[in-house]
Amino acid sequence: MKATGIVRRIDDLGRVVIPKEIRRTMRIREGDPLEIYTEKDGEVIFKKYSPMGEWSESANQICETLYKTAGCCAAVADRDTYISVFGVPKRELADKHISPELEQLMEARKVYQRKSGEKGLPMVEGNEKYIIETAAPIISEGDVMGCVVFFSEGEKTLGEVEFKLAQTVAGFLGKQLEA
Repeated sequence: MKATGIVRRIDDLGRVVIPKEIRRTMRIREGDPLEIYTEKDGEVIFKKYSPMGEWSESANQICETLYKTAGCCAAVADRDTYISVFGVPKRELADKHISPELEQLMEARKVYQRKSGEKGLPMVEGNEKYIIETAAPIISEGDVMGCVVFFSEGEKTLGEVEFKLAQTVAGFLGKQLEA
């Protein structure tokens, strides 16, 4: 564990403010759920909670199936990182922060498909090796939980089938998260 040197007091309602710098670095947004852990020595640990993280094994199977069906690399992300990737070595994208462009696509709550000749959006921040071809946000109970993404290493224009596949899988995952 890394010490920050920041000290905060608990108010009369039991609240503590997480400093803006830490929230920005850890990508903690207003309304984000946090898990609280305690240690025997008195430590209290806050960890970002991702309901999508519980689905990582299923997401792996879904990505593999999408890859075999569509013949295109596939990934499932929560709101911060890729929890499952298929079609490229996992170490290249798994657990990497999603790009700000993908964050914006998710917040727009619309299915995206790159048009032929259009500059591709990067999968990860600061690395344009892999570009987003199709992205469908996973929405559960009105909240954006993540995204289903088809991506490529170059220019590979996808069609209506991949668009509908991403949309269908995102809808399915959204429904599963409601249960």
